[in-house]
Amino acid sequence: MDGLTTLQVRHAKPGRHHDGNGLYLHVRSTGSRAWVFRATVGGKVKDFGLGSVAKVSLSQARIKAASYRDKLRFGEAIPQASNLSVIDDEPEPSASAVVPSFAEAARACHTALKDGWKNARHRDSWLSSLELHIFKHFGDARVDTINSSMVRSALAPIWLKVPETARRVFQRIKTVLDFAHIEGWCPNEVSLRSVPRGLPRQPVDDKHFEAMPYADVPAFMEQLAGAPTSAGRDALMFTILNAVRSGETRLANWTEIDLEAAVWTIPAARMKMNKVHIVPLTEPVLAILRRRWNLRISDTGLVFSTHGKIPLSDMTMSKVMRALGIPKITVHGFRSSFTDWAAENTEVPKEVVDKALAHKLADRIEAAYRRTDFFERRRQLMASWANYIAR
Repeated sequence: MDGLTTLQVRHAKPGRHHDGNGLYLHVRSTGSRAWVFRATVGGKVKDFGLGSVAKVSLSQARIKAASYRDKLRFGEAIPQASNLSVIDDEPEPSASAVVPSFAEAARACHTALKDGWKNARHRDSWLSSLELHIFKHFGDARVDTINSSMVRSALAPIWLKVPETARRVFQRIKTVLDFAHIEGWCPNEVSLRSVPRGLPRQPVDDKHFEAMPYADVPAFMEQLAGAPTSAGRDALMFTILNAVRSGETRLANWTEIDLEAAVWTIPAARMKMNKVHIVPLTEPVLAILRRRWNLRISDTGLVFSTHGKIPLSDMTMSKVMRALGIPKITVHGFRSSFTDWAAENTEVPKEVVDKALAHKLADRIEAAYRRTDFFERRRQLMASWANYIAR
């Protein structure tokens, strides 16, 4: 994350040095160093002393500042502004003050990791899921006291009710505890391997992304082609023909598409594997794009958008299917339809199909040595898929 480093804290010259999110390092002319949290309270800017650098580490100061920010965000009272001239005379913090609560550790962990997550929804849900399901059970407990029994009891109410959420929350608890161990708050790594054994077996969900049998896709595409023209309909056809994820379609920009070369270059920032993905465009896809090009507002706007600026919602393409009497099939499921079709109707190697889907190779050694993207073979594969479903 951006901000001060431990070395910068140690050698900073007199003055204020911003770490981020309202946290400052205050270095006096005498060389003494203290942490200050600055915030606007009641329309006035106030400084809150967090302790001297000799007694409060950089990570601990960030936790304190995060705690104050949360209190202000929820309208809770926080201590009055400290007299910064006596910060260095604060008493030595007790062990319980040095070791944060689980909630404080979770917020610090989230702050440290979130910049590496490109999915905004994941960034928001990561911490909110812990706030909703876990903090009420042991959020106030010191992080070094958390054990398997506490985690099991906290997860029990949601383990069968919302199994997928429960599994994600469980993984996030483990991440927080691992982070706490690295930070030195937990002397030993906490093993939670026994937790699932103390909970009922969760039902297996084999239909997370309900897919249409590939043999039914051609008839559906014909039905779709006869539906009223709309951004949602065109986006759905485009998604199925290219076997891409719906988010990749919704955010497709005209600057990424070369109609003459018949390629769509999706930047790494928008790909799940964080790698550039080049999609060969077939004739039915180009026909959709030419139609959208004639309707565009801007040469640099979104392809599937009424005004070129606001992307379609996650539900737009699903609503098109519901309007056509397809109640359960998911948009993502068409990637499975494509995979099944390729396996049963072509001789194309699995690695070429995986590249078409922008999947990560399971074998790390193979992934390290296989540099080709099979572009020409993928172009032939996608042309065959288009001929099959758009005949």
